[in-house]
Amino acid sequence: MSKKLHIVSLGCTKNLVDTEVMMGRLKNYELTQTKEDADVIIVNTCGFINAAKEESINTVLDLHSSRKEDSLLVMAGCLSERYKEDLMSDMPEVDLFTGVGDYEKIDTLLAEKKSHFSKQVYLIDTEERVVTGSSYHAYIKLSEGCNQQCSFCAIPSFKGKLHSRTLQSITKEVQNLVQRGYYDFSFISQDSSSYLRDQGANDGLCLLIESIEQIQGVKSARILYLYPSTTSIKLIEDIGKSKIFHNYFDVPIQHINNDILKSMKRGFTKKRTLKLLNAMKALPNSFLRTSFIVGYPGETQEMFDELCDFASTYGFDRMNIFGYSDEETTSAYKMSDKIDAKTINQRAEIMGEIAAACEIKSLKQQVGRYTDIVIDRPSDESDFILSARELCWAPDIDGEVYINDRTLDEELELNKIYKGTITALAGTKLLCTIDNLK
Repeated sequence: MSKKLHIVSLGCTKNLVDTEVMMGRLKNYELTQTKEDADVIIVNTCGFINAAKEESINTVLDLHSSRKEDSLLVMAGCLSERYKEDLMSDMPEVDLFTGVGDYEKIDTLLAEKKSHFSKQVYLIDTEERVVTGSSYHAYIKLSEGCNQQCSFCAIPSFKGKLHSRTLQSITKEVQNLVQRGYYDFSFISQDSSSYLRDQGANDGLCLLIESIEQIQGVKSARILYLYPSTTSIKLIEDIGKSKIFHNYFDVPIQHINNDILKSMKRGFTKKRTLKLLNAMKALPNSFLRTSFIVGYPGETQEMFDELCDFASTYGFDRMNIFGYSDEETTSAYKMSDKIDAKTINQRAEIMGEIAAACEIKSLKQQVGRYTDIVIDRPSDESDFILSARELCWAPDIDGEVYINDRTLDEELELNKIYKGTITALAGTKLLCTIDNLK
């Protein structure tokens, strides 16, 4: 009888790819959603900000409280890497610790039943992943680490400097996934627009676009996490010319006030930000997603008001809002002009309301559009409604489209791309009528 594996992936989609690598190495285990039945439990943790750290630790402790006797509890990933000494000392509930460098060795670590933290950077290459959540979409990791020096971010302290995968490695992975039926790809990393800079190429993403476009079977792609200081106008133009890459721009700006941007060590100004955003927005059917941090040390009411005015009027389609998290090993941690937690929470709530209003405005603008729709699954609302998304959108984060009507004679199939008209907005869900197979 095969052993049973229960695995939990926390945090970002970059973590998800690493989890999928571990699942690929543990194919001889039977996956189970019931933690009480598992012989091995793995939690791929997130160590980015306080809320993520708390979630990771609470998840591990919850799994420990209900696991069966003689099972193996493994703590892997970013949090484990960042606080290895403290966690190994303070969490006897965990049987095995590993960090961010040994995902492809997880089967060996389990067999040896010992903790290990590799000093080498792990770059996914030819490992066969068990892609989760979709049979047509996959995330492709471009690199590990980050060369940026943002004052609020601890990631470089435990992930290290930028290490890009070779273009050949990425191309081969996409080709292999296409052969398995995947046609939609999201390219991700901590700082995607710096891809290949460590190998001497300033516009590595332009080379990526050119390479991916030559792979027969790729129908749809987008790049997530463009850093403003390393995003070029040429890259924006190449995305605009591409027949495969959507005019989808996920650009974490974090703030718009020049003094805050300087203190954050972002390496760009409001003027530079607007130049890039305007170039993106000028492309047809462009989609803009961004992130903002509120309550950063030294953020005055006037600075916050400037941010609110900008966020509410520029025309973003989606926004992520984060309250400032005071992280040790960052330069912002040593700043004296901290904002109190109550004010941070209040500002986050205000910006959250702005983000919600902007999303509704963006959704309303979709009504009447004839667009590409990909069907994911039956909806939770009704047996007569299908859950889908606009093909341009990133999975899971940009919203859901309900297919409530069709003019096609044949039955609609999951995971296929159709053409349809957005007919209405119901709450936060777009309604769509399908009339053709793309």
